[in-house]
Amino acid sequence: MESPEVGPAVLFDLDGTLVDSVYYHVIAWHRALARAGIELSVWRIHRRIGMSGGLFVQALARELGHRLTPAQIRSIQDDHDRGYAALVGQVRPLPGARELLATLTQLSVPWAIATSGRRATATATLGALEIPPGVPVVTRDDVTRAKPDPDLFLAAAGRLGVPVERCVVVGDSVWDLLAAQRARALGVGILAGGYGQDELERAGAYRVYDDPRDLLHHLDELGIRVGEGDG
Repeated sequence: MESPEVGPAVLFDLDGTLVDSVYYHVIAWHRALARAGIELSVWRIHRRIGMSGGLFVQALARELGHRLTPAQIRSIQDDHDRGYAALVGQVRPLPGARELLATLTQLSVPWAIATSGRRATATATLGALEIPPGVPVVTRDDVTRAKPDPDLFLAAAGRLGVPVERCVVVGDSVWDLLAAQRARALGVGILAGGYGQDELERAGAYRVYDDPRDLLHHLDELGIRVGEGDG
C-alpha cells in the first residue's frame, strides 16, 4: 500500500547523481572512441554523458562525419565497459549519498535507481552505495530505449508500484531531466555531474542542489516530511 503522507517516491540517476563517476566514464569513452579512430575533445564527450550508450556513440561519431554500423557501436561500448571496469575502484559515493538513501529508507519513502548504464557497469558502481535488498535498479538492459527517452523512469516507477506522476526524478544531466519531463515526473537537478544550474533548469529542473548532501538538507522542498509535528 502506498504511503502518501511521506511524500513522493524518488527515482535516482546513478552516475554523477549518487556516485562521483562521470569523469571516469569520460576517460573510458575517450580511450574507446580513440581506439575506434574517433578523436574527440574530452569536453565534447562529457556533454553527452547520461545518454543511452548507443545514441551517445552515434551522436559523437556524427560530429566528425563518421557512420558506424551496429557492430562497431557495440564494439566501442564493450571497449568502454572494459576501460571503466579498470577505473571503477577509484569511484566513490558523492557527499551525502549514503545518508540520503538511508534517510529515505528510514522514512519509508519508496526509491529506485534508473541508469543508462548497462547492468555489468552499473553493478560495479552500486557496491559503493550499500543499497538495501529489494530496492529496484533499472539499467539499459531492462528497457527498449534509454535517456533521453522516459522508459527507464517509467520502468522504475512501475517496479515501485507508484504512478510516475507521483515521482521525483533526481539527475545530474540534461538528458535525465528531459526524460523526466517526458515521463511526466518532477525533475530535480544535481550539480555534481558537471552541468550548470542554468542548463539543468532550462531542461526542466524544479530545484537544483550541489550534491546528495545538499538535497538531504532540503527534502522538505520535495514534499518529503522529515521532522515531527510539521502538520
